Amino acid sequence: MMTSDNSNGNRAAPARGFVALCAMLALGLASMALPAAAAPFAYVTNSNDDTVSVIDTATNPPSVVATVQVGTPAPPGFGDRPLAVAVTPDGKHVYVTAALPLVLGIVSVIDTASNTVVATVPVGDDPQGVAVAPDGKHVYVTSQRLSVSGTVSVIDTTNTVVATVPVGNFPTGIVVTPDGKHVYVGSGDGVSVIDTATNTVAATIPVPGGAGVGAVTPDGKHVYVGSVGGVSVIATATNTVVGTPITVGISPQGVAITPDGKHAYVVNNGSDSVSVIDTASNTVVATVGVGKGPFGVAVTPDG
Repeated sequence: MMTSDNSNGNRAAPARGFVALCAMLALGLASMALPAAAAPFAYVTNSNDDTVSVIDTATNPPSVVATVQVGTPAPPGFGDRPLAVAVTPDGKHVYVTAALPLVLGIVSVIDTASNTVVATVPVGDDPQGVAVAPDGKHVYVTSQRLSVSGTVSVIDTTNTVVATVPVGNFPTGIVVTPDGKHVYVGSGDGVSVIDTATNTVAATIPVPGGAGVGAVTPDGKHVYVGSVGGVSVIATATNTVVGTPITVGISPQGVAITPDGKHAYVVNNGSDSVSVIDTASNTVVATVGVGKGPFGVAVTPDG
């Protein structure tokens, strides 16, 4: 999250602005999700009309094959504002976060076989990011709440919230380690580390300027998170930041790591570029110009 060194009141406004950027990033990343055991489909949230578009990526060109209504129908801009998307490892369900008009939060569960909503799960206020555990048994949702402090709702696959974990202010990005033992949550206070065995915060890692959306390396040893100061690298063994933030472009947002773990791709929203980081040396080895105001980034499974 973007914060300042001034009073809490002065920190709130810029933090909310960065939150909005990260929420949009969640849209971009979610659209790349591919169900593991289903046909190649992408699920894209449409925040102004309360729907999810289902794209068949096997067709040329890719085409929308279904539109799923989530939440309650409402005039454009006044509905449930679906944001982030996560697909279960077996490809059978899609979890979509949305904020009701009064900022109350819900998660819609889509059955991918029928492309219909089969459950709606109440969560914390103004939900943002969503991530699924590698074994598919739990879903983790960040919620910003109406107050400064945020939470993570833990949903089991029976679509029941089994725990609510307090984390830092204005949480957005959330990733689960490959072994499923820890969840890393970016917020205005840095990164909260949740122990999934106890659903408690095991550590809070300070990150300069707060932390946004991040990504974990395939071996689970490091988490890369974007922040105002650059990209911070967290060693998961010690839950400490390695060295100083890596200097990239202006306003780094989304991070994606290649399947071999050798490179991290970082979207620079303010520089209209993507920085390529060599994870062995944690240095930028290339900068690629892209379109205006980029948010989301993802890498194909074959790298």
